[in-house]
Amino acid sequence: MLAAILLTVIVLFWIAFRLYGGWMSRVYGLNDRHLVPSEDQYDGVDYVPTKTPVLLGHHFSSIAGAGPIVGPILAGLFFGWLPALLWIVVGAIFVGGVHDFGSAVASIRHKARSVAELARQYITPTAFKLFLAFIWLALIYVIVVFMDLTATTFVNVEMNGSGVAISAIIFVALALAMGYSTMRRGLGTKAATAIFLPLVLLAIWVGDALTVEGGLLPALAGAEKNSWNVVLLFYCLIASITPVWILLQPRDYLSSWLLYLSVVGAGTGLLVGALTGAGGVGGQWPALLRPGQVTALGVPHLGPLFPILFITVACGACSGFHSIVASGTTAKQMRCETDTRRIGYGAMLIEGVVAVIALATVMILPFGRDALRSDPISVYAGGIGEFLASFGIPTRFGAHFGLLALSTFLLTTLDTCTRLCRYVVQEAFGWDKNDAKSRVTATVITLVLPAFLVFVTYIDPATGQPLPAWRAVWPVFGATNQLLAALALLSVTVWLKRTGRTWLFTGLPMAFMLVMTMSALALLIWRFGFSLIGVIASALFLLGLLLAIEAARAFRLEELGPEPVTLKPAEALAD
Repeated sequence: MLAAILLTVIVLFWIAFRLYGGWMSRVYGLNDRHLVPSEDQYDGVDYVPTKTPVLLGHHFSSIAGAGPIVGPILAGLFFGWLPALLWIVVGAIFVGGVHDFGSAVASIRHKARSVAELARQYITPTAFKLFLAFIWLALIYVIVVFMDLTATTFVNVEMNGSGVAISAIIFVALALAMGYSTMRRGLGTKAATAIFLPLVLLAIWVGDALTVEGGLLPALAGAEKNSWNVVLLFYCLIASITPVWILLQPRDYLSSWLLYLSVVGAGTGLLVGALTGAGGVGGQWPALLRPGQVTALGVPHLGPLFPILFITVACGACSGFHSIVASGTTAKQMRCETDTRRIGYGAMLIEGVVAVIALATVMILPFGRDALRSDPISVYAGGIGEFLASFGIPTRFGAHFGLLALSTFLLTTLDTCTRLCRYVVQEAFGWDKNDAKSRVTATVITLVLPAFLVFVTYIDPATGQPLPAWRAVWPVFGATNQLLAALALLSVTVWLKRTGRTWLFTGLPMAFMLVMTMSALALLIWRFGFSLIGVIASALFLLGLLLAIEAARAFRLEELGPEPVTLKPAEALAD
């Protein structure tokens, strides 16, 4: 059954890319004769024309992170696999993919400015300020959640977290070497892949073979996890201000290969297991779960299916964070307009496949209290190990591979997110983005709040028990993320309407996401009251409401006509 589901999803996504993606390309009028920001504003740091496979690797690794893994696993555990699967497929095609594609095109047409800049130009200056505040808060939550998850991965004793940390450190060193070799020594992409990808796989083997008793780092305030959080804060500071070619591009390119290999390996394992009965890939988890079935086992439920499902799955179906990546780092590196379909829409569909495979790791579990209380990271790693075991790979090595792939996605999202947050701070204060001092200052400002939130002790209001930071912040992160998606779609919709284009294909998903996420925030406010989470949810609800009101007013304004475009010089077209 799992193999049939996976094959069906892949076919549906391929059809969607060809037909629906092609139709949207025609609506946007994509044309490779148009000059793009990476050429017009080239600076060698942020604005760099990048080959399609490399940029797809960066974009895919940045948007993937832990979202399409943790979200579907949580949704599958608490709601059953069927609702999660349906939302992943429908959401990726008609909501998330539309959102990512539209954000990338809109940014390319406006000098790689953020979706907040769209709000200033096509809605109101007030909307711009509100949008920047909302984006900054959303990015802060991403940093907190993914930093805590990365640290959790590195201290996971059952899954040899110290070995994963060693592999991750080697991986970063290899990425730096690859960046230097390709940019300063003229090594081609194919040759670099042939050299460094096997070295990455060797790093996995080295990490799997090593186990450091007691952890790699001394415990800070009684926990090694705290020490890793400090290290990760410094990593974000350094990685987010370095030129994209030295770390971001090569690391994300290699990360994408890990993700491709995990998708292909797990997918092949599902198929082999279906044919041979090996690897334990038969579905066991219920297709649909009622809240009572969960609470009867003494486990607090996430909440009602509507709207909680739509903020829990998050990146596997739709993610506002993607609009910030698409209109932030990705738009600054796009070398031609038609790449927006391949990278914007295509990467979201690939991420949908990752989400389905993550959901499959839940489907093979026996239903019970232990599974419901499991860490999603352990569920994912264990599932990948089972799938790879179908064709003879040791389960332990497969689980280690899954954990390293996950940790590299987390690191990718962490420093990309910090870089994007730095852009927002520089944009808000009008600082020169090419000034080294402003880069450092904006990054330090960005990391102050995560440095506080990641060390806060959170208490579950239902049980009175302490929660890890990522688990406590996840509902707010999910609601913020999805509301950001609704607001990004809102900006794109206003842009399309005011420039005289068809706009319902972005307007309808925008309305759906706005209703679902505002409802979810209202539930969080009711549940958490005047706690830190409740206050944050209240602030986000107010920001979202004010932005929606500003956009409604903009819908009544007159059309402006298509935005101006500049054609590339004839010699550039010849190249």
